[in-house]
Amino acid sequence: MTAPLVTLGAAVAIIAIAWRPVRHLITAVHEGGHALVAVLSGHPARVRIHADTSGQTRSRGGGALLFAAGYPAPALVGLGCAWLTTHGRPGAVPVVLLVAVVLLLPLMRNLYGFVTIVLLGGALFWATTLDPVPVAYLLTWILLLGAVRAIGEGNRLSDADALARITHVPAPLWRALFWLVAVGCAALAAWWTFF
Repeated sequence: MTAPLVTLGAAVAIIAIAWRPVRHLITAVHEGGHALVAVLSGHPARVRIHADTSGQTRSRGGGALLFAAGYPAPALVGLGCAWLTTHGRPGAVPVVLLVAVVLLLPLMRNLYGFVTIVLLGGALFWATTLDPVPVAYLLTWILLLGAVRAIGEGNRLSDADALARITHVPAPLWRALFWLVAVGCAALAAWWTFF
């Protein structure tokens, strides 16, 4: 119980103090969610990550699901990490994230994004050499809490606006759905971890 509590506290501190670098990880996973839908729909994806921590994925496929996949992606990946960690596979967490980052690399279409992904990959590779339990919990909580904070920033939820145009469902309802997914994933992960 000590490792989960300590790493939860560390994740909160890291997100509070070093949000900008953490936001790059959240953005990479967010854009990876868009890219995954594009590729699964049979269309290429072109991804950019910018210095202001925003990102952009372009594709001709995926429709509404393409826009819906971004904001929930970090929370869902965090939930998957929580499952791996609480089911005796903490060493898989940085490896799975590293593989995801490596798969995102050929889709990058700007130098800043390419360098960001290389640096994230290097950090995750280094994480595979450390004690797996605290690393897994730390990465899990950074993804889960970072997903909630990213949605809470609210000023860059262009995915919700795009979904509103496509589906005629108001953007605030899409934002609420993103929040429900992120908070629900964090709550379920907390249940698995602490109860």
